[in-house]
Amino acid sequence: MAQRKSAHFLSKRQFAERIGAKDPTLSGYNLPDPDATIGPVNADGSLPRGTFAGWTEKTIDEWQADRPGHGGRPARKG
Repeated sequence: MAQRKSAHFLSKRQFAERIGAKDPTLSGYNLPDPDATIGPVNADGSLPRGTFAGWTEKTIDEWQADRPGHGGRPARKG
């Protein structure tokens, strides 16, 4: 039997570490759709407790490069 190469995905905590944020901070971000989901998914698309999302490093890096701004309030005009 041929040996399969398994895919590697990063967890939400690893996602946060990769972009230099704290894990709870991600709840306020509009994250990209996960590349993999392990476990059931609710009818509305949300993930119930015990279901895990995973992202590739490429997806995270592209999202980080494309996202506007990096927090904070915009400068006041005038």
